[in-house]
Amino acid sequence: CMYMQLYKVWIPDPEEVWKSAELLKDYKPGDKVLQLRLEEGKDLEYCLDQKTKELPPLRNPDILVGENDLTALSYLHEPAVLHNLKVRFIDSKLIYTYCGIVLVAINPYEQLPIYGEDIINAYSGQNMGDMDPHIFAVAEEAYKQMARDERNQSIIVSGESGAGKTVSAKYAMRYFATVSGSASEANVEEKVLASNPIMESIGNAKTTRNDNSSRFGKYIEIGFDKRYRIIGANMRTYLLEKSRVVFQAEEERNYHIFYQLCASAALPEFKTLRLGNANYFHYTKQGGSPVIDGVDDAKEMVNTRQACTLLGISDSYQMGIYQILAGILHLGNVEFASRDSDSCIIPPKHEPLTIFCDLMGVEYEEMAHWLCHRKLATATETYIKPISKLHAINARDALAKHIYANLFNWIVDHVNKALHATVKQHSFIGVLDIYGFETFEINSFEQFCINYANEKLQQQFNMHVFKLEQEEYMKEQIPWTLIDFYDNQPCINLIEAKMGILDLLDEECKMPKGSDDTWAQKLYNTHLNKCALFEKPRLSNKAFIIKHFADKVQSLSGFLPSVFFLLLYQFKLLPELFQDEEKAISPTSATPSGRVPLSRTAVKPAKARPGQASKEHKKTVGHQFRNSLHLLMETLNATTPHYVRCIKPNDFKFPFTFDEKRAVQQLRACGVLETIRISAAGFPSRWTYQEFFSRYRVLMKQRDVLGDRKQTCKNVLEKLILDKDKYQFGKTKIFFRAGQVAYLEKIRADKLRAACIRIQKTIRGWLMRKKYVRMRKAAITIQRYVRGYQARCYANFLRRTRAAITIQKFQRMYVVHKRYQCMRAATIALQALLRGYMARNKYQMMLREHKSIIIQKHVRGWLARVHYHRTLKAIVYLQCCYRRMMAKRELKKLKIEARSVERYKKLHIGLENKIMQLQRKIDEQNKEYKSLMEKLSNLEITYSTETEKLRSDVERLRMSEEEAKNAANRVLSLQEEIAKLRKELHQTQSEKKTIEEWADKYKHETEQLVSELKEQNTLLKTEKEELNRRIHDQAREITETMEKKLVEETKQLELDLNDERLRYQNLLNEFSRLEERYDDLKDEMNLMVSIPKPGHKRTDSTHSSNESEYTFSSEITEAEDLPVRMEEPSEKKAPLDMSLFLKLQKRVTELEQEKQSLQDELDRKEEQALRAKAKEEERPPMRGAELEYESLKRQELESENKKLKNELNELQKALTETRSPEVTAPGAPAYRVLLDQLTSVSEELEVRKEEVLILRSQLVSQKEAIQPKVNKLNTMTDSTILLEDVQKMKDKGEIAQAYIGLKETNRQSPQDYHMLNEDGELWLVYEGLKQANRLLESQLQSQKKSHENELESLRGEIQSLKEENNRQQQLLAQNLQLPPEARIEASLQHEITRLTNENLDLMEQLEKQDKTVRKLKKQLKVFAKKIGELEVGQMENISPGQIIDEPIRPVNIPRKEKDFQGMLEYKKEDEQKLVKNLILELKPRGVAVNLIPGLPAYILFMCVRHADYLNDDQKVRSLLTSTINGIKKVLKKRGDDFETVSFWLSNTCRFLHCLKQYSGEEGFMKHNTPRQNEHCLTNFDLAEYRQVLSDLAIQIYQQLVRVLENILQPMIVSGMLEHETIQGVSGVKPTGLRKRTSSIADEGTYTLDSIIRQLNSFHSVMCQHGMDPELIKQVVKQMFYIIGAITLNNLLLRKDMCSWSKGMQIRYNVSQLEEWLRDKNLMNSGAKETLEPLIQAAQLLQVKKKTDEDAEAICSMCNALTTAQIVKVLNLYTPVNEFEERVLVSFIRTIQMRLRDRKDSPQLLMDAKHIFPVTFPFNPSSLALETIQIPASLGLGFISRV
Repeated sequence: CMYMQLYKVWIPDPEEVWKSAELLKDYKPGDKVLQLRLEEGKDLEYCLDQKTKELPPLRNPDILVGENDLTALSYLHEPAVLHNLKVRFIDSKLIYTYCGIVLVAINPYEQLPIYGEDIINAYSGQNMGDMDPHIFAVAEEAYKQMARDERNQSIIVSGESGAGKTVSAKYAMRYFATVSGSASEANVEEKVLASNPIMESIGNAKTTRNDNSSRFGKYIEIGFDKRYRIIGANMRTYLLEKSRVVFQAEEERNYHIFYQLCASAALPEFKTLRLGNANYFHYTKQGGSPVIDGVDDAKEMVNTRQACTLLGISDSYQMGIYQILAGILHLGNVEFASRDSDSCIIPPKHEPLTIFCDLMGVEYEEMAHWLCHRKLATATETYIKPISKLHAINARDALAKHIYANLFNWIVDHVNKALHATVKQHSFIGVLDIYGFETFEINSFEQFCINYANEKLQQQFNMHVFKLEQEEYMKEQIPWTLIDFYDNQPCINLIEAKMGILDLLDEECKMPKGSDDTWAQKLYNTHLNKCALFEKPRLSNKAFIIKHFADKVQSLSGFLPSVFFLLLYQFKLLPELFQDEEKAISPTSATPSGRVPLSRTAVKPAKARPGQASKEHKKTVGHQFRNSLHLLMETLNATTPHYVRCIKPNDFKFPFTFDEKRAVQQLRACGVLETIRISAAGFPSRWTYQEFFSRYRVLMKQRDVLGDRKQTCKNVLEKLILDKDKYQFGKTKIFFRAGQVAYLEKIRADKLRAACIRIQKTIRGWLMRKKYVRMRKAAITIQRYVRGYQARCYANFLRRTRAAITIQKFQRMYVVHKRYQCMRAATIALQALLRGYMARNKYQMMLREHKSIIIQKHVRGWLARVHYHRTLKAIVYLQCCYRRMMAKRELKKLKIEARSVERYKKLHIGLENKIMQLQRKIDEQNKEYKSLMEKLSNLEITYSTETEKLRSDVERLRMSEEEAKNAANRVLSLQEEIAKLRKELHQTQSEKKTIEEWADKYKHETEQLVSELKEQNTLLKTEKEELNRRIHDQAREITETMEKKLVEETKQLELDLNDERLRYQNLLNEFSRLEERYDDLKDEMNLMVSIPKPGHKRTDSTHSSNESEYTFSSEITEAEDLPVRMEEPSEKKAPLDMSLFLKLQKRVTELEQEKQSLQDELDRKEEQALRAKAKEEERPPMRGAELEYESLKRQELESENKKLKNELNELQKALTETRSPEVTAPGAPAYRVLLDQLTSVSEELEVRKEEVLILRSQLVSQKEAIQPKVNKLNTMTDSTILLEDVQKMKDKGEIAQAYIGLKETNRQSPQDYHMLNEDGELWLVYEGLKQANRLLESQLQSQKKSHENELESLRGEIQSLKEENNRQQQLLAQNLQLPPEARIEASLQHEITRLTNENLDLMEQLEKQDKTVRKLKKQLKVFAKKIGELEVGQMENISPGQIIDEPIRPVNIPRKEKDFQGMLEYKKEDEQKLVKNLILELKPRGVAVNLIPGLPAYILFMCVRHADYLNDDQKVRSLLTSTINGIKKVLKKRGDDFETVSFWLSNTCRFLHCLKQYSGEEGFMKHNTPRQNEHCLTNFDLAEYRQVLSDLAIQIYQQLVRVLENILQPMIVSGMLEHETIQGVSGVKPTGLRKRTSSIADEGTYTLDSIIRQLNSFHSVMCQHGMDPELIKQVVKQMFYIIGAITLNNLLLRKDMCSWSKGMQIRYNVSQLEEWLRDKNLMNSGAKETLEPLIQAAQLLQVKKKTDEDAEAICSMCNALTTAQIVKVLNLYTPVNEFEERVLVSFIRTIQMRLRDRKDSPQLLMDAKHIFPVTFPFNPSSLALETIQIPASLGLGFISRV
């Protein structure tokens, strides 16, 4: 018995329907009461029903709660289903749940991010049980079964109004459109969605339960072709609620279209409708709620009109529809006035009826008459009878309903026409969006029909479920008994059988006075007490009750007004009215004005045809609905049905709010509980043997485990469950009765609990022992340290005591000593002060006496000096006065003597003698004067010095006198100051005392202030340090933030760059897809057109398309393309474009530049020739043989020169004969002449080569024969002679230089000289050998001269051709001014191009011949060296006698390998063959294994190099275009082969790198060798083609990613999620009817090893193909992203995978992938980072999820996951064992609150289709092109190395 203590049961509850309770004690048979405890803690005694003795249903274990499939529950009953749905809906936010074959969808009333294209891709191709329940899973199952079983499918979506039926149907159609892809240009799903606005406007209305309730059912058939792509659709509608047109309940509205028209009444085009506010019309104001919150009817009207336009309804037709709708509104306002009880009348000129007649185009009088009368037809005559007001109102409403119904049907037909498929339909999937079971307080005829339809659908559903159960049991070969299930057939018979409710209703409608009362009585008489399903209410005689499968429904018998419009068929007016209506809105009767008039002709009563009348009488509403329902059931029975039941969780449209009462009511009504009941009646729980073994392995002992899993399970079950009726063994599964899985889970949990207890006991004991040992060890350690600490403390105490005594002793001594020192110092200081004072006084006295004596001395001296000076001055003055007087007297005498003559005469006597004497005296006096002057000068000097001394003494005396005076004054002042100072001293001493006192006080205060300032300073320092620290922290934070911002900005820029790159590569991908689509369409067209039109030659599509895509924009290309364009017949006499003229001008300038460069080269060659000639003239005269040979060669050269001149003249003559473009065409005379010349030159060259080879062979043979003689000759010949001869030969060729080395090498030592003979024979031989060498050299020189002559002739030809070119250009410039229709322009353009090509060809020939000459010289040099080697080697081994006796015979010399330039030459006609052998038919496997990586790329580039060397741009362009097209073709043909795609990605990249490496650009030449730099392209810049190849490489990379994704995708989910890499960690939980893929590995299951093996395969293939390492890293990163994204997406969509053990499995699998990266040295590829979201999701499954700290840790840990993904994982987290705990809703709310500020994508799934933007880093090759060998296996024998 399962009713034991602690078990939980469900008990009924009036509020919550069912409540959970726990048993407090075991139940024993016979107990009448159960002791229960509710979840809120209240104890309860539950009384059992004594009659039925049914126990309350048991509650499932918590581990089973929240399952994806309700049938996986161990206990299947109503409370378990309700609780499971509630837990999934409220706690996990999961709106979909399986119930066997039914998908239960609960309306969340909230937009959920689970319908995007990423979700569609995740569900596409998956098994239904592998993923979480979803509408997409049902759609995928239907689509898969349609393709697999070749059987049509149906998806039946049912539910109440507002349950989300229409949305579910829309998402199902979106899934089909996305997965299959529309085959037509316009997407059918888009068309269906475009029809939604108009269908909702005319078929949806506001109800009390839903603001946008569909009031009709529809069945949409989506058609597919043979490739299962959507080609069309068809819509069928059922039971439009016509009663809503004329009546609405409170708080409800009529159909939206009426309110949209009223809201748009002000529009100009609607003025004629004469509409107004919705409250004005009777048909729109009855509900009292004309406005819906948040809905703008005017905007909705715009959407409706746009939808009509999209569906092809023109404006005129739309106006006709709006007129009819407006007419219905005005018809509702028509009022009737009663004349009596049986008749009524419409008031005259009634405005509503007038407007109605104007809009409908009928006569007012006729309409007014027939609305108030009815026509009765009998067998003989017809009566017209008035009707009462009530009947007239009913007739008006019936007319309005019928008009609206016809209009609705017409619009539906038009939608079907728009969705009609143009291709034959192969199969279809139908989506039925139909109303669920409804019951109201007042149930009308519509509710009756709805419930009738649900009875039919439920019957079909029950039969289908029963059939599936039966098939399952039979397939597994287990015995089964007939399951008793509810049969709807009695209820259906009550409604539709003969004399059923519908039959009686039809019969009553045909009666002349039929009424609801009579119809009710007929029902009572017919079915009451005869049918158990029919009942009569106690208090009503007009209602009846039908017991449906879901509930009892009471219906009023007022059904007749709903079908009363049938009676209007008796009038002639209405059929014609509807006929005219059809004409009015048909596509053929619209008038230009846009108004749709109807016939106004009066209608006369006429007899209808009997057969037609009888048919019409049968077509009532009930009859029509019954027929359409039977047609629907036939369609559904012919298809495989899939069921979606939509549940409305509450009536208030609150998001994620669950009302148990409403949910149970709908579950009962939609058949979910019936499915549960049928499943519970049999074996609801089903396990495969492997799943059972994996789950319950813990219940088995080792000896019970056998090799046969099936037998093992049987043995274990027989021991565990004794009642064999509780289970059955099938072929592949074990079937369990209800409750048995819970019992097994209990046993398993008990076993695990016991094992856990034992493990816990052991671990706890071990932990406690370990803790005890650790604590004991710690205690001993602590004791040791404490005791040591105490001893150290005691020792410190002793040391401190001793130290304290010593300190006291010295301190006391110090105090006494200090006191003594202080007293001694004070005494000494006093003594010193006193003695000093006395000494200073004595000193002052002595100083005053001494200074007084000095003053007296100086004063007395000064007085004496003053007296002396005064006396001296007076004496000098007196002397001066006396001398002046005496001088005046002498002067007077002299004047008197001078006046007398006699005086003069006397004086003159003896004057001569005197003069002589005087002269002598004068001389003597002069001498004396000089001596005196010298003495005087000396005296003056001494005087001046003495004067100066005296003056200084006087000054000093004066100064001393002044100082003495000042000193006397100062003495007085000092004495006064001393007196003052004494007074001040006494004052100062007194002040000093006060100041000292104040100073002490100030010092004390200052010390306090200083201490305070120090404290403040320390505080300020601390604050400063704090501020500095803060500033430093802020600076560091700012730096970090700036660095972070910089990093973020850098990352953002990188992301932007990657986004741009990704956008560009996506555009390339789209372009390639469109290109493939275009090619496919072109191929299909070619297949469709079997016989081409005569005279039309089709161009290759790939060539034409690629010519347009990959045009090489160089001027040469454009110039060459011009004549082709001009010759096309489509361009007849096109005017010359200005751009063409500019291009021609540019080309002319280029040709002039080329002409100048060639002229310069010609001049340079002539100078070289002149220098060579001068050297020749400087040579000494040659010997006779040489002269004869030179003369012969000169004659030969002259004849050759004449021949070349003649050929040149012929060529010039041929060129000047005509100017037509045919002159240089192949086969023309000039062309032939030039070709003959080139042929003759080449033949001559071959002849010269043969002669050279013959001479070489002769030379070698002679050398071998005479080698010893030459050695003898070396001893006889003087070295000077040899040197002279060598010097003569030095300028004659390189062979002489080689022979110098030969002679010196062969020179023997002096002791060998005697071996030479003396007859001169060897000398003659040596001379002969020299002659032969000279002859060979002269032949070489003559060949060189002839080559120079040929060169000169070719230059002359080039010059003449250039002159002709210039003349043609002048003609072109003149003709450009002529009228555009002149065709001479095309010929001129062609001529320019031709001449340019010929010039280039001639230059090419010239370069070839130069190269040939250089090669011949090198070969001669090599052979000369070989001669020397042979002479040395043979002289040592051969005796002279042998040499003489041996005959001389020629020797064959093998050719030396050419010095290749790394180019490959091919003919233009071999281009297609090259592409075919090298690209189209190449097998990558053989090339990758046997040859060097990238060989095709190297071959193609070497061909491009040769075309560039030839300066042939057309060949370059053609080869590159053919290469690109060939790669595209091979990838299109074998694009799903990884090896092929990888091979061509590698080769395309290598080709691209070669074009860069040898482009000549400095940036790409850094790593080249000098030899590689010589191989650079010289003539063309292929940068544009590099871009084209880069785009091609991107497309190939994207294709490679798609290929590896297709290979990996089937492995990822199985290997990463489902397969148990660590066996036994996670057990499989019970599954329901939707079996998931087994996680147990078998032969067909992918494992992690499969993924790693596949990764190894990918990596090895890419490495073999020589793919760039950086590109391999990008591919690996993309692969790991795909693995991580697909795994995470499946994890987010699979509840059964979100567990702790699965997190461990994922982390282990990820670690294995990381190990693979390490082994391959790819850790820096960024692949590991792409797995970060998956790693964090696995960690999230394993971390604790309880506290706020856990929430914080989760938020910081899961930075690579979005908020939606974190919440989704937490919601999906499901314990696999009872020991795991569920995540609380409060914890999830905490996570959401913490992550609310995080700005991340709301998208749930990762984009598994995302491709990282690829880059191709430049990777130069070190391989030398000239060393590459072409293997014969490639079939490229037509290519030659150059």
